[in-house]
Amino acid sequence: MAGAQHYTLPRPAFDRPVRVLIVVAPFYRDIADGLLAGARSELEAAGATHETIEVPGALEIPPAVRIAWRQSNFDGFVALGCVIRGETTHYETVCNDSSRGLMLLGLEGACIGNGILTVENAEQAGVRADPAGQDKGGGAAAACLHLIALARRFGPPRAGVGFLPRGEDTLMAGGSEGTPAV
Repeated sequence: MAGAQHYTLPRPAFDRPVRVLIVVAPFYRDIADGLLAGARSELEAAGATHETIEVPGALEIPPAVRIAWRQSNFDGFVALGCVIRGETTHYETVCNDSSRGLMLLGLEGACIGNGILTVENAEQAGVRADPAGQDKGGGAAAACLHLIALARRFGPPRAGVGFLPRGEDTLMAGGSEGTPAV
């Protein structure tokens, strides 16, 4: 849309520390380095601490995020990588499946900023990855921070559906002497 202005939400403020995991696929190292620089800068400006891990490619980013989300205590995740169109349909598979994987995790409650570039050529990727250009790494980190702020605003996740172990506060159909519990 020609002439449209890009609006950026104000950076959220946090009253408790924020821990973020950056998951990057450095298949195109120079592009990944630009994305990382932008993401780290945005996280540090918000006072968030961060850790970075590398995975082989964009398809490995969603599983890595899921492992960390389920087995660690990060508040959010920033997914970074680049997929450049080639001569085969593999491009569509990688773009669609990595995006879908991240979206499904987000819908489950993970706070994820998606900074996986999907471009036609390396020139487009360079412009988007450059922190002094479009800064898509910084944008993904900002999205992650906004989702963390939203999750904290609405409180802890609701308890899942299931059974609780019997405890002192559990009411059973009958009391200890066979009388109905009150």
